[in-house]
Amino acid sequence: MTTNDDELPFVQAESRLPDFPTSLPGFQQMFPDEHACSAYLEDVRWPDGFACPYCGVQQEPYRIETRPTVLQCRSCARQTSLTAGTVMEKTRTPLCLWYWAAFLVVAATPGESALQMQRALGIKRYETAFQMLHKLRAGMVRPDRDPIGGQYPVEIDETFVGGKTRGEGRGVHHKATVVGAVELRESKKVRKSRDPHKQGVPTKGRVYAGRIRLHVIPDRGRAALEGFVTENIALGSVVRTDGWQGYERLGELGYNHEFVVMEGDPAKAEAWLPMIHLVFSNLKTWILGTHHGVSQQHLQAYLNEYVFRFNRRFYPFNAFNSVLGIATHTQGPTYDELYSGAWVHPNPTDR
Repeated sequence: MTTNDDELPFVQAESRLPDFPTSLPGFQQMFPDEHACSAYLEDVRWPDGFACPYCGVQQEPYRIETRPTVLQCRSCARQTSLTAGTVMEKTRTPLCLWYWAAFLVVAATPGESALQMQRALGIKRYETAFQMLHKLRAGMVRPDRDPIGGQYPVEIDETFVGGKTRGEGRGVHHKATVVGAVELRESKKVRKSRDPHKQGVPTKGRVYAGRIRLHVIPDRGRAALEGFVTENIALGSVVRTDGWQGYERLGELGYNHEFVVMEGDPAKAEAWLPMIHLVFSNLKTWILGTHHGVSQQHLQAYLNEYVFRFNRRFYPFNAFNSVLGIATHTQGPTYDELYSGAWVHPNPTDR
């Protein structure tokens, strides 16, 4: 399985997990029923074999045929639910539906809206699909994920996300401020050519987007921007920004800060920070195209999903392992927490 720094740090070769399928028929064959799903979840949670969370004894547990998600310790006889302490805790939804939901979210290029998932999986209530998606999004953020940058330059900028406002004059109304960062990586692909003299020649100068970070911030002030940079970008990295005063102390904070004063010229901004503007453009297209807009209350959750899938875009099928692995160490929101606003969508910069 291909991994990168953003993925859950587990190595498939050291676990009992089989190779992950790269097609829908293969996925269906791998997870045909609740017993197969339970066995897979057990291997994700205990790659070295089941260890009782109560007495600590590591040995093969008793298995209850009619309750495949429950394991019973042979030593202390206490029962453990496979979904306890995960985003699926206390769920009444079959594991098969959870797995299909996770698969659709990470494997489909545009992702899935709650309405699309409700229809695709035959879920009776929209609210159930909505909550399942938000629980999975809670499992898309590693609390200990690595900072980006380091050997790669990083572009940083802000944008406004939200619908158009009519009848309130010019300016920004009812929009959320989002700050983003993207690594600039150089392609190492080999040029393919029928000319034998050109085969094997690296493609020179092709820069593509590496890992990204996106975060909702209260404003464009120095405190918010510096907090985002120090939490998400490795010290010593080359960071490129515009001339906004919120970034002026990045050099003092230990970054190699490069900036250009834009003077309100969009062409200059596109030329200096092309990659982060492309990320913002694709983000807004995805929000409007797949979800038809999102509320500010849940915007960070959608940013987390976008970052998760973008950083794993070269191997989307294997991203299922990552989201399920993180989800087994994360607790998701309850229905009441989602709708009351009590739930704060996770992001490591909230620490």
